[in-house]
Amino acid sequence: MAMEGVDTLSEIHQNSKRLLMRVRGGLERLEQLEYSSPSGIDSPELSFSIKRDISQIRSLCFEMDRLWRSIASKTERDLWKRKVEQIAEEADSSKDSLDKHFLRNQKRMTEAKERAELLERANGDSAHVMRIFDDDSRAIQSARNSSLMLEEAYSTGVAILSRYAEQRDRLKRAQRKALDILNTVGLSNSVLKLVERRHRVDKWIAYTGMIVTVIIVYLFWKWVH
Repeated sequence: MAMEGVDTLSEIHQNSKRLLMRVRGGLERLEQLEYSSPSGIDSPELSFSIKRDISQIRSLCFEMDRLWRSIASKTERDLWKRKVEQIAEEADSSKDSLDKHFLRNQKRMTEAKERAELLERANGDSAHVMRIFDDDSRAIQSARNSSLMLEEAYSTGVAILSRYAEQRDRLKRAQRKALDILNTVGLSNSVLKLVERRHRVDKWIAYTGMIVTVIIVYLFWKWVH
């Protein structure tokens, strides 16, 4: 019975070693796929196969652990104990490597999703920027139109003031002639004072008109802006 147990233990051990070799090969292929491109390539079928083999190895280790304890010879028990522990350690190491691969793959997927969301937001921000640019363009055009209107209003005000100045000069010349004529015909001083008072009134009317024009132009400029 002891020999039969050892034979069975040896067969299970060989099966577990073959599974370990297949797991190592699978992990190497996963690593090659992962680093074959910047974005990484994953094979869910291969990952599932490796995970299934590791689970099977652990089951075999549990069975071998039960069998080696039933061996009568202490020397053989210690030998098989070390062999089973080595298989179990390699299985745990392979499981850690597979878990790290899953974590890296999950990280790449998360980063790809974040990049896609960022790109989508960037496209949305670009559209928003274009809308702002259009609004600014319309505002600049409106400011140009307002500036043209202001220039026209200013030109109109200048023309009005020029006409007032011309009229004032003509009135002065007419008053001088009238005074010369009145002096010539010997009119009284009261008439002369009346003419001078009228001259002052006309002068204030001209000044008032110019001030009102300036105020109107200033108010129009404020309204436009």
